[in-house]
This record gives sequence, C-alpha cells and structure tokens, in this order.
Amino acid sequence: MNTNNNVYTVIYTTAIVVVVAALLAFVSQSLKGKQEANEKADTISQMLTSAQYGSKEEISGMGNAAVLEKYAQEIEKAFVIDLEGNIVSELEGNDVYSAKQLKRQNYNIKGGPNKTAEPQLPVFVFKNGRTVVPIYGAGLWGPIWGYVSFESDLKTIGGAYFDHESETAGLGAKIKDDPSFQAEFVGEVADFKSQNVFDIVKGGAPKDAEGHSLVDNKIDAISGATMTSQGLDAAIDTWLAAYAKYFLNNAPKCPCESEETTVEE
Repeated sequence: MNTNNNVYTVIYTTAIVVVVAALLAFVSQSLKGKQEANEKADTISQMLTSAQYGSKEEISGMGNAAVLEKYAQEIEKAFVIDLEGNIVSELEGNDVYSAKQLKRQNYNIKGGPNKTAEPQLPVFVFKNGRTVVPIYGAGLWGPIWGYVSFESDLKTIGGAYFDHESETAGLGAKIKDDPSFQAEFVGEVADFKSQNVFDIVKGGAPKDAEGHSLVDNKIDAISGATMTSQGLDAAIDTWLAAYAKYFLNNAPKCPCESEETTVEE
C-alpha cells in the first residue's frame, strides 16, 4: 500500500483511534470497582467525621477497608424517609448515598422539571447517639455537599463536614479546608419550626465570650466567599427543611409536656 496517499492516512488514523478508545474503555472498566470503593469509603468518612468519630484526615487515613469496618461497628440503623418523616425503607450494610444520588434527591426536593420522583431522604443513626443527614446544593463554581449530625435531642448540632467540587482555593474551599468554620456549627441549634432552619450570616452573628453564637440558628459566613456561603446556606436550609417533620416527630418530649400540673388552692 502506498503510505503517502490519503487512503492510507485515513485507515492508519482510524486504527489508532479504535485501539486507543478500546484501551481507555478497558482501563476505565478495570478501575470502576476501585473508584466506586474509594467513593463509598470517602462518603462514609465524611459521615463519621460529622458524627465526631475523628477528623477527616484521621478517618480517611485508616484506609478503605478500615473505614467500612468502622462504619459497620458504629452504625445503629440507617433508613430512608419521605417528606412526611415516615420511614419508607431500610439501608442495608454499607449502602450509603453518593454525591450523585444526593444531586438527584436535590432535584426531587425542589420539584420542577428536573424532579424524577418523590424525595427519598437517607438518615444515619450512630451508636454514639448522633443522627447524621446529608445536604447538597450549588456553590460558586460547582456542586457542594456535606453531612450534619444532631445530638440525641434532634435539634442541637453535634458536628458538620462539607465538601465541594471546584470552589476557589483559600476562599469558598474553606467550607472543606477550614476546620474552624465547620467547628462553628457544633453546639448550635436548628429551628425546625422556622422557614429558615439554619442561617449562615454575612457580617457575623453575635457571639458570647466563648465564641458561640448568641442566636441559636446562625453562624458567620466565610469572609470573601459570599457566593459559596450563600450556596451552602441555601443547601442547608433546603435539606434540613425537608427533614423537619422527621426531627420534630421524633425529638424527645420535654417532661413538662407529658406531666399534668396540679394547682393547689
């Protein structure tokens, strides 16, 4: 064959493209299992961090197998609820919602043309008494998500961990990289009876001498990251509002609500 004519060039180029495509497909398929395992372990490590079993670095550093084992040891129950707070199914084993699944549920919570079904919201209850729920939304440059844990009273925040796809380093990326920002959530109280369950406030919420917000459901926004803070604020409000009926229906009752008060004359 004449290697200098156009036919040879086309055939040679086509063959190279086919071979390279086949190799890429083979490599992608070969790594798919490992990628899924890494994603699941990372998701679980974020939940464990939110539930205060250690820092993200400590938990991730254990390795995938140890993270899965830790989850199996510490999870008490995991299930899916609807917007009325009713349990619709159980989550078995290491079955957790990935960021992709959270994205789909985010559409379902908001409704509109992207809604595919009624929302199915995961709840994770750990043996240390904390209940973990996810959040998902849009930051400045891409999706943001994370996990918020609640103490046994189902209103006091026990911990939080947030992640992102492409927020600006040193600014919006602080939702993940700055432990002090996530620590601001600890001890704050979500108001599940309010339209704004929790707020991230530009300019700062008033604080006491120990640095805790004087307003139950508000913390400081990240300086210089207005759009990311607003996106995270919207994500938290949207998702916690979706969980509101579950938390209100299952929160422990104050003793005074069940005891009759006797007035002596």
